Amino acid sequence: MQLPVLLVLATAALALGGCVTNSQSPIGVSPSLVSPAAAARYAAIDTERFPIDGIDPADLNPTYVRQVVDYKGSERPGTVVVEPRKRFLYLVLENGQALRYGVGVGKAGLAFTGTAEVGRKAEWPNWAPTANMIAREPDRYGKLAGGMSGGVNNPLGPRALYLYRNGKDTMFRIHGTTEPWTIGEAVSSGCIRMLNQDVVDLYERVPAGTRVVVR
Repeated sequence: MQLPVLLVLATAALALGGCVTNSQSPIGVSPSLVSPAAAARYAAIDTERFPIDGIDPADLNPTYVRQVVDYKGSERPGTVVVEPRKRFLYLVLENGQALRYGVGVGKAGLAFTGTAEVGRKAEWPNWAPTANMIAREPDRYGKLAGGMSGGVNNPLGPRALYLYRNGKDTMFRIHGTTEPWTIGEAVSSGCIRMLNQDVVDLYERVPAGTRVVVR
């Protein structure tokens, strides 16, 4: 579902390396619970620098697919509101509505609250493990100490929004994921992750400088 651009215009955490997933295997949802229109929003994208796989409708939970909902908050249109414990991210629209996305959240995603702004945006961002991650699991992360370039295996997915407060990086990120089944779940590590199709959609709607409220 694409909303008019005018709606958009009207409208810490761990370090970057902490935004990585460590979770269990996916559990499917009956495809009959997700409408064909909703499923179509999660088709493969082949116009990117790297391909973005489509998501099987059986793996989509209707609660967490992108959708317009009624919104009773006091934030101005164009504000991003994140509710980590409820596993939702809202882009506030006009007329008491919001575009709601499902998210997954790790410890870093629960450690930051308050207001910030989108300090910068990145397509196919780089990622590097923190020193603590390397010390804890050297066999897994030691070889990645120099960082990982953007790509299909990068834990941040195709897009990342970096939140800043008073001009300083909060180390809180909103980003994609290599594990779509974690949406709606709490996992062992990470910031706020979205389905890759959703983070691409949000990225296009939200300019740098956008106000973000994390509850």
